[in-house]
Amino acid sequence: MNTALKRATVYFDPSMHQALRHKALETSRSVSDLVNEAVRQSLAEDAEDLAAFAERVHEPLVSYESMLQELKANGRL
Repeated sequence: MNTALKRATVYFDPSMHQALRHKALETSRSVSDLVNEAVRQSLAEDAEDLAAFAERVHEPLVSYESMLQELKANGRL
């Protein structure tokens, strides 16, 4: 076993665990590998979202009311 790996206990509801086990069998991968990939993808999405927020931090704020008026004026609402 790779000593760089860390162990954690994760509790799944029974149907989720069964689905993971089936997916692992179908793809010839371990449940651990599937969970690691899913967490990695989720964290990457979060990082992309945070980067987008950081890029737009200096943009002026637009109120809900003004956005609503603009959408109506453009025929989108």
